Amino acid sequence: MTDWRIFRGTREPHEFRGLPDPPPWRAFDGGPPLPHPENEDEPHAAISYLASEEAVEQVNTALYLRRPLLVTGPPGAGKSALAEAVAHELRLGPLLYWPITSRVTLRDGLYRYDPLGRLYSASRAGGVREGSGGHAPEEHIGDHIRLGPLGTALLPFEKPRVLLIDEIDKSDIDLPNDLLTVFERGSYEIPELMRVHASGPGAPAKGAEGVRGSGGSGRRPAEADGPAPRSAHASGVEVLTADGAASATIRSGRVQCRAFPLVVMTSNGERAFPPAFLRRCVKLELRLPEEAGELAAIVHQHLQDLPPHLHDQIDALAKDFLAAHRGGGVLATDQLLNAAYMRWHTVGDPSMPREALARKLMRPLNGQD
Repeated sequence: MTDWRIFRGTREPHEFRGLPDPPPWRAFDGGPPLPHPENEDEPHAAISYLASEEAVEQVNTALYLRRPLLVTGPPGAGKSALAEAVAHELRLGPLLYWPITSRVTLRDGLYRYDPLGRLYSASRAGGVREGSGGHAPEEHIGDHIRLGPLGTALLPFEKPRVLLIDEIDKSDIDLPNDLLTVFERGSYEIPELMRVHASGPGAPAKGAEGVRGSGGSGRRPAEADGPAPRSAHASGVEVLTADGAASATIRSGRVQCRAFPLVVMTSNGERAFPPAFLRRCVKLELRLPEEAGELAAIVHQHLQDLPPHLHDQIDALAKDFLAAHRGGGVLATDQLLNAAYMRWHTVGDPSMPREALARKLMRPLNGQD
C-alpha cells in the first residue's frame, strides 16, 4: 500500500520526495533553480511537537495543492510549532519567520530597500556627481536591498521553503487581500531593480563611473574598501535574503518561484477573513487535547529527562489543567509546561508551596478560576 504522505509527523528527518507534479493551475516555472539551504540545527519546538492525524493530513494537502495553510486555534495549541516540525522533518531549510502586527505591509514581507543608506555609501565613494539630482549610482544598489521572509520563500528553490506568517489575524485589514495576488502568481516585482534593468542590457549603470573614483581609473577609493559591492549588470542584481548572509541574484527586477513554498499562516481567531482569501487556503483548526493522557504526553515530550518518580505528579497536573479548561477557563499548554518544570526542579525543597505555585502558573487567562 502506497503512503501518500510526504510529511508524516514522526519528528525524524527524511528526504523530501514523492510529491507529484502540481495541478496545472498551480505550476510555476521560476529559474534558474537555486540549491536548498541546509537545516542548521534542531529547534526544540520541532523535535518535541506531536502532530495530530488531521494536522498531518492538512499539511500534506497544502503541499500537494501548492496552497497556503491557515491554522487557527487557541494560544498554546501548537500552531507555530507545526511549521517548525515540517521544516525539520522534511529538511526544507531554516524556517522563514514573518511576525505580523497591525503596521506590517505586504512590502515588509517581500523586501526592504534603504535609499538613505545607499545615498550615504555613494557619497562616501564619491559616486553622487554634480548634475545627478542627488541620485546614487545604480551599480551598487544590491547592497541596500534585502529580501523579506515572503520574498525569500518565493525565490526559485528546487524544493519548497517553509514560511511561517505568524498571527495574521493581527494584520491591517488589507493585508490578506494584498497577499492574494502574490499567492496566485507565485511572483513579485522590485521596482527599484526593474529601473536598473530598464537601462538596457550591457549599458553602464547610471552614475557608475562616479563610483569607481575620480579620473575613471576603475579603482575603488580607499575609504570604500571592504566587502565587494553587489553590482547591477546584465545578468541581474545580487541582493541579500532573509537567510542571514546568503544572497540571491534577481534578474529583470522580478522574482518567480519554482516550487511554491509551504506557507503556514497562524490565527488566534481574533478576526474573520474575506471569502476570497479563505477559498485559496487549506484550513486546519487545532484544539487543546481533551484527555489528560494526551497532555501528559506533551509534557514528557518537552521534558524528556523528567525523573520517573514525578510521572504521577505530572499526570495530576494534567488533570488539574484539563479540569480548569473544561470549567470554561482559557489556558495554554505553555502554562502546564511551566508548572511541570517548576514541579520538577522544586520537588526536593519542602518549604516550596508547590500546589499553590502550580495553581498560580495555571490560572486561566480569562480570569475565570
